[in-house]
Amino acid sequence: MNLPPLSLYIHIPWCIKKCPYCDFNSHAVKGDTPERAYIEALLQDLAQDLATYAISRPVNSIFIGGGTPSLFSPESFGRLLDGIACQVPLADAVEITLEANPGTFESHKFAEFRSLGINRLSIGVQSFQDGLLAKLGRVHSSKEAIRAVEIAHRAGFDNINLDLMFGLPGASASCSQEDLQVAIDLEPGHISFYQLTLEPNTYFHKFPPVLPDDEAVFLIQKAGQKLLAGCGYQQYEISAYSQTGHECRHNLNYWQFGDYLGIGAGAHGKITGALPGQIMRTHKPKSPEQYLQDSHANGGADAVTLGDLPLEFVMNHLRLRKGFSVAHYQAMTGLDPRTLEPALSGCMAQGLIDYGHGRYFCSPKGWDFLNTVLQNFVA
Repeated sequence: MNLPPLSLYIHIPWCIKKCPYCDFNSHAVKGDTPERAYIEALLQDLAQDLATYAISRPVNSIFIGGGTPSLFSPESFGRLLDGIACQVPLADAVEITLEANPGTFESHKFAEFRSLGINRLSIGVQSFQDGLLAKLGRVHSSKEAIRAVEIAHRAGFDNINLDLMFGLPGASASCSQEDLQVAIDLEPGHISFYQLTLEPNTYFHKFPPVLPDDEAVFLIQKAGQKLLAGCGYQQYEISAYSQTGHECRHNLNYWQFGDYLGIGAGAHGKITGALPGQIMRTHKPKSPEQYLQDSHANGGADAVTLGDLPLEFVMNHLRLRKGFSVAHYQAMTGLDPRTLEPALSGCMAQGLIDYGHGRYFCSPKGWDFLNTVLQNFVA
């Protein structure tokens, strides 16, 4: 059996300040972060996963997310990357992404991060307008954001992603267009353009701000898509736009139902054993304190049931503009294509899914109402 490609996700759970919209496993720094101990725990965590799942495949991409990973020192990441390379083979030209915030403290480390082999930077800008940044609880200014991207370019990063939100409290359609134009002028290879949503267990969910109505948000999104396309940024996933050759390989592996190890507090993973009955979803303890105290008891794993596999597959693949082929469905799940029925035929009859060149993919209507599409595949 040919196993899926393998990636590695690493979670750094600390940040300077918890943003009111953030539902990630992140915790505001109180005093010094336990960098050295956490790096060692990550390496123990990786060793345990490699042994548990008998993994010897090369890692094709590494994504260091958070939190704000760039709070850690280059020395800590050097120790981490060296330790990873000693435990598992890395593919040639492995993509290594680091999430970073635009604050001065973090951006002045960019050249050192690049020297370690980190070759992709994802900068959480969200907006280039100070009033909107304040409403989002961000700790950087628009000038710092622009400066950070300029520093990243000078540090040798030719693969940069900028995160931008739309549908912000008090924002008009022109605000998003202005944000996008500033981002485009900074010449990143990749832009993530996504809607602010009020997630459970966040401050904004408990105390919701006034947001633009659904129709306004829809028009903002369409206008943004048009501007990005006109400037050479192709939408290859619902919220991801890239210039040719700058698609995020790590995220593509998620969306194409590849495998990934997840290490760190609150990290999740997906590992394929024998098909179709041995696809595991792994999870690690969310509490950084618990994670550090007992790095040998890192969470657990749950098997994806055969009834849930079709939904698990399509909820990733249908985020991609090019969709999926039946052959890839069989290879990744081990299931007969008939297990996609009657949901697949029903979505095609409703004009939500199209078929062409041997692939099923969301129609423009289906992409706008993806949750409706996915409801058809719920077991």
